[in-house]
Amino acid sequence: MEQIAQAAPDFSVYGLMMHADPVVKGVLVLLVLASVACWAIILEKAIRLIGLSRDVRRLRVAGRQALNPESEPRLVRAVLRAAEEEDEEDMGRTEPRSEQRARLERAMRSALKTELRRLEVGLPFLATVGSASPFIGLFGTVWGIVNSFTSIAQQKDTSLAVVAPGIAEALVATALGLAAAIPAVVAYNQIAVSLGRASAHANTSITEIAKRLVRPHAEPVLKTAAEPIRAGKHF
Repeated sequence: MEQIAQAAPDFSVYGLMMHADPVVKGVLVLLVLASVACWAIILEKAIRLIGLSRDVRRLRVAGRQALNPESEPRLVRAVLRAAEEEDEEDMGRTEPRSEQRARLERAMRSALKTELRRLEVGLPFLATVGSASPFIGLFGTVWGIVNSFTSIAQQKDTSLAVVAPGIAEALVATALGLAAAIPAVVAYNQIAVSLGRASAHANTSITEIAKRLVRPHAEPVLKTAAEPIRAGKHF
């Protein structure tokens, strides 16, 4: 009885993967690696999105009061520095406030887009895994089923005991493909929505900052320990 138990085939997922065809094994390994990479990206983006929410809140504060850039997060510092540099280039010009405000907004929004692009790294990979993994898994399944039917033809036996193991091994590829694709698609959509909302809120704050900069006797948006930095013309 012990020998019969030891000789019984292993129908667990691990056992099916180990007994799969080499091509199917390659597909399974590829899907497992893609899934691990996706989860690493998802966790990294979750942490960075928390930081982005904090940065957007600080940018909202900058629309109301001066901030010390040295103590601010990178995104806030980049946006405020872009406004300051654009304002310094404007020294000596005479132009309507509407044009000055438009230039300041363009400069700050350009800096914002540059910072947000850093958070978009890895999103194309999530989109690729989400769209391609089911098809890669399906390829492994089709390959495994073809091998199963070939074995049936060679053994000239159509019993369930002969057919089932090969079909089960092939279907594991489809299951892994879906397991890799579903989290990738969900995470991609959630991250894209979060970035869009953060961008909208940040752009609203940028509009407020630009309005404050072009007002007569405007308060500075940046300040240092020594003295406030210039932040707007007096008309």
